[in-house]
Amino acid sequence: MRGTCLCGAVKFEITDTLPNIYQCHCSLCRKSTGAFANAALIVPGNQFQWVSGQGCINSYENESGYRSDFCAKCGSPLPNSLKGKTDYWVPVGLLEDKANLEVAAHLHVGSKASWEVIATGGVHYQDAPDLDCLYQLLRKNLDA
Repeated sequence: MRGTCLCGAVKFEITDTLPNIYQCHCSLCRKSTGAFANAALIVPGNQFQWVSGQGCINSYENESGYRSDFCAKCGSPLPNSLKGKTDYWVPVGLLEDKANLEVAAHLHVGSKASWEVIATGGVHYQDAPDLDCLYQLLRKNLDA
């Protein structure tokens, strides 16, 4: 599965079957995407590879440790490695191929925007679950 930013300067590839996705409804994700939530998946580092454009990647990190990588040319959010892990967070809107992806979890529904209506599918968490719990939920389709 290939992915690219809006302008095409940054490209990446994910090998193997994709896990389920999650949506995060926190205010930081709303601000970084400009949408009601971010939709992302998490893949093991050995299944993720940059193809081109790594020199175009800029990062922003706030005092809480929230990090956002983005294309310096077009501003698209980009994959980044999870702090202290080898896994990569990947915004699903960057994927080029059509994949049969399912939303397995909604995070931070307790801080969603007042105007947002969250779909009923997937497990709803008021905050965020433990990362290991989230991994298991997102990878459930791979173990079936």
